[in-house]
Amino acid sequence: MNITLLHYSAPPIVGGVESVLEHQANLMARHGHATQVIAGRGAAWSEKIPLQRIDLVDSRHPEILAVKKELDAGVVSPTFAELVQRIENELQPALAATEILIAHNVCSLNKNLALTAALFNLSKKNPGLKLILWHHDLAWTTPRYQNELHAGFPWALLKTAWPGAVQVTISEARAEELSTLMQIPKAQIQIISNGVDVEKFFKLEAQTHQFVELLDLLKASPLFLLPVRITSRKNIEFALRILAEIKRNFPKAQLVVTGPLGPHNPANLNYFERLLALRAELKLHDAAHFLAEHTEQFIPDAVIADFYRLADGLLFPSLEEGFGIPMLEAGLSNLPIFCSDIPPLKKLGGASAHYFALDESPNAIAQRITDYFLASPTFKLKTEVRERFTWAGVYQTQIEALLTG
Repeated sequence: MNITLLHYSAPPIVGGVESVLEHQANLMARHGHATQVIAGRGAAWSEKIPLQRIDLVDSRHPEILAVKKELDAGVVSPTFAELVQRIENELQPALAATEILIAHNVCSLNKNLALTAALFNLSKKNPGLKLILWHHDLAWTTPRYQNELHAGFPWALLKTAWPGAVQVTISEARAEELSTLMQIPKAQIQIISNGVDVEKFFKLEAQTHQFVELLDLLKASPLFLLPVRITSRKNIEFALRILAEIKRNFPKAQLVVTGPLGPHNPANLNYFERLLALRAELKLHDAAHFLAEHTEQFIPDAVIADFYRLADGLLFPSLEEGFGIPMLEAGLSNLPIFCSDIPPLKKLGGASAHYFALDESPNAIAQRITDYFLASPTFKLKTEVRERFTWAGVYQTQIEALLTG
């Protein structure tokens, strides 16, 4: 499909709507749509997403600001009509190939009413154009704009359900406001949330991104980290058995073991083969991940640090440790620590870690870990964000249906 996203400005201009527009455009282009952006300010950030700059689309264009001053006082001068026509004349060829036009906030706020009116005119002239009005803010329900709004045209365009247009808001609260404002049933309004880009937020390394995609780690809940080499004293088989029990309550639980095989003992290869056999026996193929299976290269510290940010807990069942650096790294990362009750780890963790005896049953340990996460509001929110509010998830579950429906 040919899709155009429209706003007063686009990245690198900094703003909440500009950020949303960038993420949406990236996702649409990634899913094979011919995507362009029209804005008054900004620059193209991707070769796949052209930006058409139309100066009069900008809310801060001098001519737009001059007319806005008149409109704020309730005056609709001939200059306003001239601006509407000029914008319409520039928008029409820019939209020639467009099948879906997504207008962000330009039909919600009075920042550039000439643009709003021009778009309204074009929508009447092009009934085959699917027009989606995406409302982040509503001038008519915001106290600070009330002195700038007046009865009649063009202000009424901001509270009228345009014929054929799809109404979208970003929250239940906005949908309630829009329903009352436009006197339309709430069922006629689509609610599509904003999202977060987890990888950009955490500044993940390129290699981390590859692992996240390959192993589908953003769907893990909870995600446990075991940042050790594959050697028998790390007691990785115990971690696998604990994970298998945790999955009875958390089916999406996953574990990542980051290290390679220990370099100094040939027996480590046999140990690794036993771990793979145990993983198969416990049916953990999609839940217990050894990065050593996916790369023979050294994994940089920056990638390991990424996994600390992504993880929900450190699972550290070592039989013996000389020190226990992962305990310190988990502390810096605000990760809960679930570790074996051995002197070096108790010395480091003190009262801040959750300990288990090495002769305890995996079931008993898993139950305590499960109880911790069930009682954690932080984990609950983090899980909800990963499941419902990543941009990839929002696109898949909400935006895609809007475009194809």
